[in-house]
Amino acid sequence: MLIVNADDWGRCVADTDAARAVFVAGVVTSATAMVYMADSRRAAAQALELDLPVGLHINLTEPFSADHTPDRLKHEHEAIATFLSRHRFSQLAYNPRLHAAFVRVVEAQLEEFRRLFGKEPTHFDGHEHMHLCANVLVSRPIPKGSRMRRTFSYSAGEKGMAKRIFRALVCRWMHQYYVQTDYFFDLSERMAPSEFQGVCALSRYSNVELMCHPANDSNRDFLLSSRFEAAIRGLRLGSYRDLPYLGP
Repeated sequence: MLIVNADDWGRCVADTDAARAVFVAGVVTSATAMVYMADSRRAAAQALELDLPVGLHINLTEPFSADHTPDRLKHEHEAIATFLSRHRFSQLAYNPRLHAAFVRVVEAQLEEFRRLFGKEPTHFDGHEHMHLCANVLVSRPIPKGSRMRRTFSYSAGEKGMAKRIFRALVCRWMHQYYVQTDYFFDLSERMAPSEFQGVCALSRYSNVELMCHPANDSNRDFLLSSRFEAAIRGLRLGSYRDLPYLGP
Protein backbone atom coordinates (compact mmCIF):
# COMPACT_ATOMS: atom_id res chain seq x y z
CA MET A 1 0.00 0.00 0.00
CA LEU A 2 1.16 3.53 -0.77
CA ILE A 3 0.25 6.34 1.63
CA VAL A 4 0.81 9.81 0.16
CA ASN A 5 0.68 12.11 3.17
CA ALA A 6 0.54 15.91 3.02
CA ASP A 7 2.15 17.54 6.05
CA ASP A 8 1.27 20.94 7.58
CA TRP A 9 -2.53 20.82 7.18
CA GLY A 10 -3.83 23.87 9.06
CA ARG A 11 -0.48 25.60 9.42
CA CYS A 12 -1.73 28.48 7.28
CA VAL A 13 -4.31 29.01 4.53
CA ALA A 14 -1.76 28.43 1.75
CA ASP A 15 -0.62 25.06 3.16
CA THR A 16 -4.16 23.85 3.71
CA ASP A 17 -5.48 24.92 0.32
CA ALA A 18 -2.53 23.37 -1.54
CA ALA A 19 -3.03 20.05 0.26
CA ARG A 20 -6.78 20.18 -0.33
CA ALA A 21 -6.27 20.61 -4.06
CA VAL A 22 -4.09 17.51 -4.43
CA PHE A 23 -6.39 15.44 -2.19
CA VAL A 24 -9.41 16.39 -4.30
CA ALA A 25 -7.35 15.47 -7.39
CA GLY A 26 -6.97 11.98 -5.95
CA VAL A 27 -3.19 11.92 -5.65
CA VAL A 28 -2.81 12.58 -1.92
CA THR A 29 -4.45 10.08 0.41
CA SER A 30 -4.03 11.59 3.88
CA ALA A 31 -2.69 14.56 5.81
CA THR A 32 -1.31 15.50 9.19
CA ALA A 33 -2.74 18.57 10.88
CA MET A 34 -1.12 21.19 13.04
CA VAL A 35 -3.20 22.62 15.89
CA TYR A 36 -3.07 26.00 17.63
CA MET A 37 -2.11 27.47 14.25
CA ALA A 38 -3.66 30.27 12.17
CA ASP A 39 -5.73 28.00 9.92
CA SER A 40 -6.33 25.06 12.27
CA ARG A 41 -10.06 25.63 12.81
CA ARG A 42 -10.93 26.17 9.14
CA ALA A 43 -8.70 23.28 8.09
CA ALA A 44 -10.39 20.90 10.55
CA ALA A 45 -13.83 21.79 9.19
CA GLN A 46 -12.65 21.20 5.63
CA ALA A 47 -11.05 17.86 6.50
CA LEU A 48 -14.27 16.64 8.08
CA GLU A 49 -16.25 17.78 5.04
CA LEU A 50 -13.91 15.91 2.71
CA ASP A 51 -13.61 12.81 4.94
CA LEU A 52 -9.87 13.30 4.70
CA PRO A 53 -7.89 10.86 6.88
CA VAL A 54 -5.98 13.17 9.22
CA GLY A 55 -3.25 12.56 11.77
CA LEU A 56 -1.59 14.91 14.24
CA HIS A 57 1.48 16.82 13.07
CA ILE A 58 3.13 17.45 16.44
CA ASN A 59 4.70 20.90 16.58
CA LEU A 60 7.61 21.45 18.95
CA THR A 61 9.55 24.11 17.06
CA GLU A 62 7.30 26.63 15.27
CA PRO A 63 5.48 29.28 17.37
CA PHE A 64 1.77 28.71 17.79
CA SER A 65 -0.15 31.35 15.82
CA ALA A 66 -3.75 30.78 16.97
CA ASP A 67 -5.26 33.55 19.10
CA HIS A 68 -6.72 31.16 21.65
CA THR A 69 -3.45 29.39 22.54
CA PRO A 70 -3.12 29.26 26.35
CA ASP A 71 -0.26 31.36 27.77
CA ARG A 72 1.21 28.46 29.74
CA LEU A 73 1.26 26.29 26.62
CA LYS A 74 3.03 29.07 24.69
CA HIS A 75 5.63 29.43 27.45
CA GLU A 76 6.41 25.73 27.68
CA HIS A 77 6.42 25.36 23.91
CA GLU A 78 8.90 28.24 23.62
CA ALA A 79 11.22 26.59 26.15
CA ILE A 80 11.12 23.34 24.17
CA ALA A 81 11.70 25.11 20.84
CA THR A 82 14.67 27.00 22.30
CA PHE A 83 16.22 23.76 23.51
CA LEU A 84 15.67 21.89 20.23
CA SER A 85 17.07 24.74 18.11
CA ARG A 86 20.17 25.25 20.26
CA HIS A 87 22.26 22.74 18.32
CA ARG A 88 21.70 20.50 15.31
CA PHE A 89 22.03 17.45 17.57
CA SER A 90 19.84 18.77 20.41
CA GLN A 91 16.98 16.48 19.44
CA LEU A 92 19.22 13.49 20.18
CA ALA A 93 19.76 14.59 23.79
CA TYR A 94 17.27 13.88 26.55
CA ASN A 95 16.61 16.94 28.74
CA PRO A 96 15.20 15.83 32.11
CA ARG A 97 14.34 19.41 33.11
CA LEU A 98 11.92 19.62 30.18
CA HIS A 99 10.41 16.16 30.65
CA ALA A 100 7.09 17.41 32.04
CA ALA A 101 6.91 20.25 29.51
CA PHE A 102 7.32 17.87 26.56
CA VAL A 103 4.55 15.64 27.90
CA ARG A 104 2.16 18.54 28.53
CA VAL A 105 2.80 20.20 25.15
CA VAL A 106 2.24 17.00 23.18
CA GLU A 107 -0.83 16.06 25.22
CA ALA A 108 -2.27 19.57 24.81
CA GLN A 109 -1.97 19.27 21.04
CA LEU A 110 -3.65 15.87 21.09
CA GLU A 111 -6.53 17.25 23.16
CA GLU A 112 -6.92 20.21 20.81
CA PHE A 113 -6.97 17.81 17.83
CA ARG A 114 -9.74 15.82 19.50
CA ARG A 115 -11.69 19.02 20.14
CA LEU A 116 -11.38 20.24 16.55
CA PHE A 117 -11.93 16.92 14.78
CA GLY A 118 -14.11 15.08 17.28
CA LYS A 119 -12.06 11.91 16.92
CA GLU A 120 -8.60 10.42 17.33
CA PRO A 121 -5.80 11.14 14.84
CA THR A 122 -5.24 8.42 12.26
CA HIS A 123 -1.54 8.62 13.11
CA PHE A 124 1.20 10.81 14.52
CA ASP A 125 4.22 12.49 13.00
CA GLY A 126 6.14 15.66 13.74
CA HIS A 127 6.91 19.06 12.29
CA GLU A 128 10.59 18.89 11.30
CA HIS A 129 10.36 15.24 12.46
CA MET A 130 10.62 16.23 16.11
CA HIS A 131 8.26 13.42 17.12
CA LEU A 132 11.50 11.42 17.02
CA CYS A 133 13.43 13.63 19.43
CA ALA A 134 14.81 11.93 22.53
CA ASN A 135 12.39 13.54 24.97
CA VAL A 136 9.33 12.34 23.04
CA LEU A 137 10.71 8.84 22.54
CA VAL A 138 11.68 8.47 26.20
CA SER A 139 8.61 10.05 27.81
CA ARG A 140 6.18 8.49 25.28
CA PRO A 141 3.29 11.00 25.49
CA ILE A 142 1.88 9.45 22.31
CA PRO A 143 -0.49 6.61 23.31
CA LYS A 144 1.05 3.16 23.06
CA GLY A 145 -0.19 1.17 20.09
CA SER A 146 -0.82 4.26 17.96
CA ARG A 147 0.23 4.50 14.34
CA MET A 148 3.37 6.63 14.13
CA ARG A 149 5.69 7.76 11.35
CA ARG A 150 8.99 5.91 11.33
CA THR A 151 12.43 7.27 10.47
CA PHE A 152 13.51 7.77 6.86
CA SER A 153 14.32 4.68 4.82
CA TYR A 154 17.59 4.52 2.93
CA SER A 155 19.13 1.83 0.78
CA ALA A 156 22.62 0.47 1.38
CA GLY A 157 25.25 3.02 0.45
CA GLU A 158 22.79 5.92 0.26
CA LYS A 159 23.81 7.36 3.63
CA GLY A 160 26.68 6.79 6.02
CA MET A 161 26.78 3.53 7.95
CA ALA A 162 26.47 5.27 11.32
CA LYS A 163 23.30 7.11 10.25
CA ARG A 164 21.72 3.95 8.87
CA ILE A 165 22.50 1.99 12.03
CA PHE A 166 21.13 4.75 14.26
CA ARG A 167 17.88 4.98 12.29
CA ALA A 168 17.49 1.21 12.37
CA LEU A 169 17.89 1.16 16.15
CA VAL A 170 15.31 3.95 16.56
CA CYS A 171 12.84 2.05 14.35
CA ARG A 172 13.40 -1.15 16.32
CA TRP A 173 12.78 0.68 19.59
CA MET A 174 9.63 2.36 18.22
CA HIS A 175 8.31 -0.98 16.98
CA GLN A 176 7.88 -2.06 20.60
CA TYR A 177 5.32 0.68 21.21
CA TYR A 178 3.86 1.88 17.89
CA VAL A 179 2.56 0.73 14.51
CA GLN A 180 4.77 1.85 11.61
CA THR A 181 4.92 1.51 7.87
CA ASP A 182 7.65 -0.64 6.37
CA TYR A 183 9.23 2.29 4.55
CA PHE A 184 9.12 6.09 4.70
CA PHE A 185 10.35 8.51 2.02
CA ASP A 186 10.34 12.24 1.27
CA LEU A 187 8.86 13.05 -2.15
CA SER A 188 11.40 15.86 -2.60
CA GLU A 189 14.17 13.24 -2.59
CA ARG A 190 12.38 10.72 -4.80
CA MET A 191 11.35 12.64 -7.93
CA ALA A 192 13.96 11.16 -10.24
CA PRO A 193 12.34 8.46 -12.42
CA SER A 194 14.38 5.57 -11.02
CA GLU A 195 13.91 6.74 -7.43
CA PHE A 196 10.14 7.13 -7.72
CA GLN A 197 9.71 3.84 -9.55
CA GLY A 198 11.58 2.22 -6.67
CA VAL A 199 9.08 3.67 -4.18
CA CYS A 200 6.17 2.39 -6.26
CA ALA A 201 7.75 -1.06 -6.56
CA LEU A 202 8.15 -1.33 -2.78
CA SER A 203 4.51 -0.36 -2.23
CA ARG A 204 3.34 -3.39 -4.22
CA TYR A 205 4.32 -5.74 -1.39
CA SER A 206 4.98 -3.40 1.58
CA ASN A 207 3.34 -0.48 3.35
CA VAL A 208 5.08 2.72 2.25
CA GLU A 209 4.55 6.33 3.31
CA LEU A 210 5.55 9.10 0.93
CA MET A 211 5.64 12.50 2.63
CA CYS A 212 4.87 15.61 0.60
CA HIS A 213 4.41 19.34 1.07
CA PRO A 214 1.97 20.49 -1.65
CA ALA A 215 2.58 24.19 -0.91
CA ASN A 216 6.06 23.55 -2.33
CA ASP A 217 5.81 24.22 -6.08
CA SER A 218 7.99 21.29 -7.11
CA ASN A 219 6.03 18.86 -4.91
CA ARG A 220 2.67 20.09 -6.19
CA ASP A 221 3.73 20.04 -9.84
CA PHE A 222 5.04 16.49 -9.51
CA LEU A 223 1.93 15.24 -7.73
CA LEU A 224 -0.31 16.69 -10.45
CA SER A 225 1.86 15.48 -13.33
CA SER A 226 0.87 12.78 -15.78
CA ARG A 227 4.04 10.90 -14.78
CA PHE A 228 2.87 10.62 -11.17
CA GLU A 229 -0.62 9.59 -12.23
CA ALA A 230 0.74 6.89 -14.52
CA ALA A 231 3.18 5.60 -11.89
CA ILE A 232 0.55 5.09 -9.18
CA ARG A 233 -2.05 3.59 -11.51
CA GLY A 234 -2.75 0.06 -10.35
CA LEU A 235 -1.21 0.57 -6.91
CA ARG A 236 -3.21 0.18 -3.73
CA LEU A 237 -3.51 3.68 -2.26
CA GLY A 238 -4.51 4.16 1.36
CA SER A 239 -3.92 5.90 4.65
CA TYR A 240 -2.73 5.09 8.14
CA ARG A 241 -6.27 4.18 9.13
CA ASP A 242 -5.85 1.12 6.91
CA LEU A 243 -3.09 -0.11 9.22
CA PRO A 244 -3.93 -1.96 12.45
CA TYR A 245 -4.39 0.07 15.62
CA LEU A 246 -2.94 -1.70 18.65
CA GLY A 247 -3.85 0.82 21.33
CA PRO A 248 -6.29 0.26 24.21
